[in-house]
Amino acid sequence: EAASAGLRLHMCLLQPVMCSQVLRVRGQAEDSSLQDRGQWASKAEFLLAVAGQIIGLGNVWRFPYLCYKNGGGVFLVPYMLFLVVCGVPLFLLETALGQFTSLGGVGAWMKICPLFAGLGFASQMMILHSCVYYIVILAWAFFYLCSSFQTRLPWSHCNNTWNTDSCRGFDRHNMSDLSENATSPVIEFWEREVLDLSASVDRLGSVNWRLALCLLLVWTVCYFCVWKGVKSTGKVVYVTATFPYLMLLVLLVRGVSLPGAVDGIVYYLKPNHTRLMDPQVWMDAGTQIFFSYGICLGSLTALGSYNKFNNDCYKDCFRLCLLNSSTSFIAGFAIFSVLGFMAQEQGVDIADVVQSGPGLAFIAYPRAVSMMPLPQLWAVCFFLMILMLGLDTQFVSLEALIMSVSDLYPTLIRRCHGREILLLLVCLVCFLIGLLMVTPGGLYVFQIYDHFSCSGASLLLLSVCQSVAIGWIYSADRFSNNIKAMIGYQPLCIFRLCWRYLTPAMCIGTFGFSLMFWSPLTLANGVTAPVWATVMGWTLTLSSVSLLPLWAIYSLMNTPASLRSPGSRPCPTHQIYIYIYICKSVDVASEIFF
Repeated sequence: EAASAGLRLHMCLLQPVMCSQVLRVRGQAEDSSLQDRGQWASKAEFLLAVAGQIIGLGNVWRFPYLCYKNGGGVFLVPYMLFLVVCGVPLFLLETALGQFTSLGGVGAWMKICPLFAGLGFASQMMILHSCVYYIVILAWAFFYLCSSFQTRLPWSHCNNTWNTDSCRGFDRHNMSDLSENATSPVIEFWEREVLDLSASVDRLGSVNWRLALCLLLVWTVCYFCVWKGVKSTGKVVYVTATFPYLMLLVLLVRGVSLPGAVDGIVYYLKPNHTRLMDPQVWMDAGTQIFFSYGICLGSLTALGSYNKFNNDCYKDCFRLCLLNSSTSFIAGFAIFSVLGFMAQEQGVDIADVVQSGPGLAFIAYPRAVSMMPLPQLWAVCFFLMILMLGLDTQFVSLEALIMSVSDLYPTLIRRCHGREILLLLVCLVCFLIGLLMVTPGGLYVFQIYDHFSCSGASLLLLSVCQSVAIGWIYSADRFSNNIKAMIGYQPLCIFRLCWRYLTPAMCIGTFGFSLMFWSPLTLANGVTAPVWATVMGWTLTLSSVSLLPLWAIYSLMNTPASLRSPGSRPCPTHQIYIYIYICKSVDVASEIFF
C-alpha cells in the first residue's frame, strides 16, 4: 500500500497538470457545506477588476512626473525595457499561477512550490501595509471633493480663516510683488486646513476629526464593495474601472484646448539623451513598472484564481499591460497640458510648477483648475477621478487579501458569515492604524509607510525569488506546459528566458543600484527622517521580506522531522507531497549554485 501511494505521488510529480487538477477538485469536494469560492461571471469582469487594480494613482501622478524628470521621451527607453523583461513576464506568471491553481497568493505558492510559500505570506503582508496608508489618499481626495462644491474654491483665495498674512495669490499680475516668505492659498489650504501639518515628525498631535470621518466613509464604501466576494466586486468594477477613463478623457480634451498646453506637452516629451547614463533613471523606470503593474502583491494571483481553467490568460496579459502603459502615457498629456497653461498664466517656467505625488494631486492641479472657467466643475471631475482610481485599487487589494486567508482556512471562514466578519476586522484594524495618518504629523507617517512598506527593494527581492522559484525550481518548461494545458498553446520562448535569466538579472542589478545610491528619506517641507523613523521604516520592510526565509526554515525544520519521528502517526499525503518538493527544491538549488 505504501509503495502504491509512493507511485501515485511520483506520477503526480511527473504530471503536474493532472496532479494540480486532482488536488483542486479534491480540495473543493472535501466539504460541500462550505460557501462557493466563486468565479467571474464573464471575462469582462476579470479584465475590469485587474485594470482597476493596476491602473491607479501612480499612472496619473507618478509616471508623467518621472517622464519629465528623467529626460522626457528618453525615459520610455528604460521603461519599455523593464516592461518587456520584467513587467509582462511577471504579470503573466502571477495571473497564470492563480488561474492554474484556483487559489490565492499563499495557497498557490504552497501548492506549486512549497519551499517558496513565504512569497505568498510576504505579498499579503505588503497588501496589508498598502491598505493602511493608500486609502488615506482617498480621504484627502474626498475632503477636496466636498470643498469643491463651494461657490468659490477655498484654495483659490486668501480670505479664509486659516490663511496667514503671508498668503498671496500667485498670478501674472503680482508675481513681482511677492516677498521671500510669501505662500500661496493652495499650499495653505493643503497644509493648514486639510492636514494641519506640524513642524516636526516628532509631534503627531490629536486626530483631525474631519479627515477621520472622510477615512471612515471611504472604508465603509470599500467594505460593501468587497463583502460579498467576487459577486459584488465583479459588479462594482464596471463603474470604478471605467469612470476614471471618462474623467481622464474630459480633462484631456479640456487640457489640450487651454492656452500654453503645447508648451507643457513639449516639456513632457522633450528628449534629453544624456539622461540615459544616469543610474537613477533606470531605477525610476524599474520601480514604476513594479508599482504600476501590481507585481509581487499577490492580487494578480487572487484575481486570476477566479477565472475558468481554460481562460486565455496569455492574451489577457498583453491586453492589460498595453492598457496600463497606454493610460500612463496619455495621462501625461492631460496633466502637462494643464501645467503648461498654469505656467503661462503665472509667467513662470514649467519646471517651477511641476511636482510629483501628493504635490501634483493636491497642490499643482487644484491651483490649475482654480484658474479655469467653471473651476468647481473641473475640480469635481478631477477629484472624482482620483477617488475612483484609488477606490478600485483599494478594494481589489482587500479582496485579494481576504481570499488568500479564506483559502488557508476555508472551513473557518467560508461558513455562515465568517468572510464578512474577517473583512470587518481587517477594515477596522486598518482604519485604527490609519488614524495615525490623519493627525498633524500624519503626513510624515504616511511618507514613511509609502517609502518603506511597499518599497522598491521589497518588490525587487520578491521578484527575484518568484523568478527563481518558477524558472529553476519548479521549471520554466513545466510552467509553460501548465499554461498550455489551460489555453491550448505555449507562450513564446522569451517568457521562459525571462523567468530563468533576464528578469532576475535585471531585478538584482536594479536592487544593487538602489543600495549604492541609498540616502536618508526626506519628508515634507524638507524634514529629514530621524533615526527612529528610518528604523521603523526598515522594520516595515522586513516585516514582509523576512517571511520568505522564515517560512523556508520552518518548512525544512518541521516537515522532514515529522516524517522521521519514530512511532508517529502516518503522515498525511499533503505532508509527503510538500516534503518531496522541498527535497527536490534543495537538489535543484544546489545544482544551480554549486
